[in-house]
Amino acid sequence: MVKRISHLGIVPKDVEKAVKFFHGVLNLEKEGSEIVDEQKVAVQFIRTENSRLEILEATSSESPIAKFLETKGSGVQHIALEVDNLDEWIQHLKKNNIRLIDEAPRYGAHNTRIIFIHPHSTGGVLVELVEEQNK
Repeated sequence: MVKRISHLGIVPKDVEKAVKFFHGVLNLEKEGSEIVDEQKVAVQFIRTENSRLEILEATSSESPIAKFLETKGSGVQHIALEVDNLDEWIQHLKKNNIRLIDEAPRYGAHNTRIIFIHPHSTGGVLVELVEEQNK
């Protein structure tokens, strides 16, 4: 079961300006930050009532975020959906010939397990499936 939209991954040209807007102007709660070394990304979390905005910044020129910003400019990079059982979802997607970027779960921000689904299988949108772990 897909539970909810977990977060939207946003890649701004100016991270400080984006955080200032969402936190300072819209008064959304800053929920902290994290560096995810495996993905070469720094993430700042902005909380909405039922989900988050993740403000993404590359920590390396090899980061997918750096490549996204270079080729597409700033914008929404992905939508993340929270699911109950990521392993079952992987099998379900494979059975339905859905192209995955990740064949096995990997670590994501906020102590989660994640996979990305290739945009070719979703009509052009990068989709992340997220499984929350026990804290």
